[in-house]
Amino acid sequence: MKNSHEVTYKIHGHDMQFVQVELDPKETVVAEAGAMMMMDDGIELETIFGDGSSQSGGLFGKLVGAGKRLVTGESLFMTSFTNQSSSLKTVSFSAPYPGTIIPLDLHEYGNKIICQKDSFLAAAKGTSVGIEFRKKLSTGLFGGEGFIMQKLEGDGLAFLHAGGSIYKKTLQPGEKIKIDTGCIVGFTGDVNYEIEYVGNVKTALFGGEGLFFATLQGPGTIWVQSLTLARLASRIGQYLPSSSREEGSILGGLGNLLDGKD
Repeated sequence: MKNSHEVTYKIHGHDMQFVQVELDPKETVVAEAGAMMMMDDGIELETIFGDGSSQSGGLFGKLVGAGKRLVTGESLFMTSFTNQSSSLKTVSFSAPYPGTIIPLDLHEYGNKIICQKDSFLAAAKGTSVGIEFRKKLSTGLFGGEGFIMQKLEGDGLAFLHAGGSIYKKTLQPGEKIKIDTGCIVGFTGDVNYEIEYVGNVKTALFGGEGLFFATLQGPGTIWVQSLTLARLASRIGQYLPSSSREEGSILGGLGNLLDGKD
């Protein structure tokens, strides 16, 4: 028997997608604050600490859930949407920027998915949204987006958002692939993840690829996005007034170099 609520869904759109989740009476879905696009009358929303998976564990459980999200740089709060009516109702969540919404049945992937800290959109109630640390210190210093990852655990549906187009690949045992750290959307818990040096400073400085990249090794499944939010923001920034761009030029440029952003 599943612990998470068993919701159904439909994804609409192409470049700017949204997911419409169907809720039976008393079913609940949780989402990032501000992700809701529209909902039927009869659905009750509530602001909660953390992911809502520890709501029955008292104040301490709620604080722990909120603290896990704070470490990843996310808001302390999420929003729950519960169907309080006696009939089927729907609630829709929209993607924050152009890209693809990825529906994942966690039960099919070993009840655990590790993902970028800003890729989670929504999930069935009962899904735990935690943090995944890497042991190597170098990963934390130079991995940028790749060090502190979100960890989704449960046996229900979760929805991730990826920028641009999404590429899903199943890695065989021992098979490796090297990826820009910002282009990783997520991977299954059995995938080994490391940060590696590009090779030489000249490539990093003049090749536009940054100093480090991620190496993922199978077995397992990975999801890769073609557009990162940082790259999108960088391109938009080129058309902003020069005063706006110069405010964070030094620190921002260094961060982009380390993270491998254009």
